[in-house]
Parts: sequence; structure tokens; C-alpha cells
Amino acid sequence: MKRQFLTIIGLIGVSVMLLSWGGTGHYKINTASGLSFNAQMAQFDVWITTLANHASDADDRKAWDPDEGPKHYIDIDNYPEFVETGRIPQTLDSVIALHGSNFVYDQGILPWATLVTFDSLESCFERLDWAKAVLFASDLGHYVADGHMPLHITRNYNGQYTGNTGIHSRYESTMINTYISQITYPGFDITEIEDVNQYVFNYLYTNYPFVDSVIAADNYAKEIAGNTNSAAYKQALWEKSKSFTIPLFSNASHALTELIYTAWVMAGSPQMSPVFIASNVQQNTSILKQNVPNPVTSSTLIEYNLTENSEILLQVLDLSGQLVATLDNGPKTKGKYIFDWSPIKVKPGIYYLKLKSGRSTDVKKMVVL
Repeated sequence: MKRQFLTIIGLIGVSVMLLSWGGTGHYKINTASGLSFNAQMAQFDVWITTLANHASDADDRKAWDPDEGPKHYIDIDNYPEFVETGRIPQTLDSVIALHGSNFVYDQGILPWATLVTFDSLESCFERLDWAKAVLFASDLGHYVADGHMPLHITRNYNGQYTGNTGIHSRYESTMINTYISQITYPGFDITEIEDVNQYVFNYLYTNYPFVDSVIAADNYAKEIAGNTNSAAYKQALWEKSKSFTIPLFSNASHALTELIYTAWVMAGSPQMSPVFIASNVQQNTSILKQNVPNPVTSSTLIEYNLTENSEILLQVLDLSGQLVATLDNGPKTKGKYIFDWSPIKVKPGIYYLKLKSGRSTDVKKMVVL
């Protein structure tokens, strides 16, 4: 019942208790899932912008869907068997049979909401419903991110039992918004998941110990700064927590990619519908092509096409979304444009090419050697 109360408070703008990593964090996690797309997933590069733009849809639904709130957390340490063994029954039916529906939903149903969303994504792939598939994938990313935010998997979600009241928003939003540019990581190889249920519960079990780490970081930062609302506090909190916060972000993005990949493989690895692609192209005012060569050593050619006259903005962003270079900007007429870019004084790494024009935003990954 406590989380329902906080949801009501949140609707009148007083609390941000259930926003997980906040809009900034969710956008980052969903966007960075593309870093782990393998060669088989090349067709999914067109999803990256949509995954990012819809990363917080699940949070938005709380305003009108009373069933949405419990999907974002699980107070797993309220289960006596978890306290004793570090595990709980892993199907919704089994845990309800043991504890009753009221208890289970009051503790939150995050893992089962994640699994239902995964099943919905697989079903969309099977029936080639690409428009809905990308939205389910966006929701999946949100729930996966929630499962990698330690304070979404504990009864002590706001530090209220340890004298750390308010740590939830201080950690996930205030600190993250300030230091998001320092959360960088490469993509990692992916594999098909053999047991999706176990996979989801495994990362919950793995991430739960970081609850104590967040509380310890808050205690440290308060001792250093003498308060919880100064730049000194935020810096101390970041310095104490970044060693596990950055991997939590990285692991969330990687888990999302593996889940999307697994759902796609389980559905028969369908190819994205040309009709779906064509309909989206018709709605877009621009098409950004993959730069050539990629990876980039000394220079690369970047091509984009405008389907109508439009204001455009072509940029290079780093993994945290920070601007590296503006390559083109201003009004353009319909047609094809090619830009030759040399990454002078740009550190080796993975970057995003981002083209904004009229109704469209298009993103491509680029590697600088």
C-alpha cells in the first residue's frame, strides 16, 4: 500500500519516488542498448531513436493506469524466504500460492511485468507487428532498467529504515542528471538467453547487494558535505558510487539487447518488413545513412537525404549524449547531401551520428579509432 500512496503523491507533483533512473537515465540505458547490437541485429539500428524517445512511457502511464505502479519495483526483502536463502519462487502463480495476491502485488511485480513484456515482444515479432514491437521493446528497457536500480528492489527504497530518507531521488535523479556525461561504456557481445525467467531473476539477485552500497555512499557524502543538497554532497555521492553505478547502467543496456535478441530469435529471426520501413520513410523528412568507412581512422563520408525542404542539425555525440561536434546546421532544400568529416582531436571510442530535421530524428553508431 505504501507504493500506491507514493504514486498518488507523485501525480500531484510532490514525489519522484517511482521514476527509477529518471528520464535522463532511462533515455541513456535504452539508447546505449544499440551499442551491443550484433551483425544479425543491423536492421534494429533504426529502432535506437524510438527506444530512447519512448524509454519513459511506462512511467507516464502511472498517471492514468492504476495497475502500472507495481510493475516498477519489487520489495524483495519483504519475502521471508529471500531473507533466508536469497531467492523467492520465480513464477507469479507460485509466489501468489505461497503468499497471497494482496501481499505479492503490494511488494511489486517488477520481474513478472518484465517477463510479460518480453512475451509480448516475442509475439509482435512472430506476427511481424514491428510498430508495436519497438514500443514493447521500449517498455522492456524501462523495466530492465528498474531491475538494475537497487532502490527499486528493496523495502528500504527511500532509505527510510536506515536514516537516509530522500536518498532515492538524490541518487537516481539529482546525482545522475549531474554526472550522466561520465557514464560511458562500450557495447559487449551478446548471446541468446536459455532461460529468460532465470535471467531476469539473476540480475535482480545480483543487483540487490548494491542497496547497502547506495546507503553507504549516502552516509559518506553526508559526512563529507554536512548536508544533502550541495554540490559537495553530489560530488561525494558520485565519487563513492560511480564504481558500481556505471556497471549498473552498462549491464541494464546489455540485458535489454540480449532480451530483444532472444525474443527475435525465438520468433524465428524475422526480417523487418519492407512495408514497415517504407511507411516510416514516408513519414520522415530525412534519412541518415551509415558513415563510410566505419570505423573511422582519418576521415569518413556522412550522407543524408531530405525528402522535403527542412531545417537540419547534424551532430556527433558521445556515449553520454554530450555534443562532440556540429557538422551541419541550417535550412536545406530537398535532396542528397554528403559531408566529409575528420575526427581531429576526438578520442578513440564509440559515438553517435544524430540528424534532426523537421519531423525526424535519425541516429547511427560510429567508431573512431
